[in-house]
Amino acid sequence: MKFDVFTLFPEVLETYLHTSIMQRARARGLLEVNLHNIRDWATDKHHVTDDTPYGGGGGMVMKPEPIFAAVEGVLGVPPSCPVILLTPQGQCLTQNKAKDLARRSSHFALISGRYEGVDERVRQHLVTDEISIGDYVLTGGELPALVLMDVLARLIPGVLGDPLAAEQDSHATGLLEYPHYTRPPEFRGWEVPEILRSGHHARIERWRREQSLLRTWRRRPEMLENVELTEEEREFLGRQERGDEG
Repeated sequence: MKFDVFTLFPEVLETYLHTSIMQRARARGLLEVNLHNIRDWATDKHHVTDDTPYGGGGGMVMKPEPIFAAVEGVLGVPPSCPVILLTPQGQCLTQNKAKDLARRSSHFALISGRYEGVDERVRQHLVTDEISIGDYVLTGGELPALVLMDVLARLIPGVLGDPLAAEQDSHATGLLEYPHYTRPPEFRGWEVPEILRSGHHARIERWRREQSLLRTWRRRPEMLENVELTEEEREFLGRQERGDEG
């Protein structure tokens, strides 16, 4: 998968992209990330990329000329891949949305906005998608760009050490993930559940599924509306609601 990221602050992304899973994926050729500084396409001697908004008001707005020049200079006219603007006005990023994007293309351009945002003509005539990572406002689009790349990178076969890891993540199945434990078996009097030490794989898988159901029911019950449950699983949740652990 390939990303071309257009930003005023490429150094913000560098450190994260050179650590852990992202770095290993890049080293193995599974992930390519190219960072482009929008200022390099500004034509004035001061490399100005923002200006005051028409109609007045506080803040500055990113100018259209350097953004169009940067994206089209790298990707052609029209751009050869989806162009995603990271913005709080965009569609909220979910695991299903990430899967849809991954099925749609293996190459994305990401525009990281700053200040009060970008000139509306960028949205109307250059951007193909707008993505938000949550209902809040950040200083810029660099963190959302990293989040989106991380989410999509995890879907690339071979990026994660465990081929089943992405399928078992929270939200990947429509449920929150089950609890995890590791050594030691006892810490400060708190023990790892006996079933996880039993070696009985079928029982462990059933326990993990029930724990996912239970955790989702307690923390994000609205998610269960979109999950297809077996009759046995419905009975299990019914017992929880009644306070009957049996």
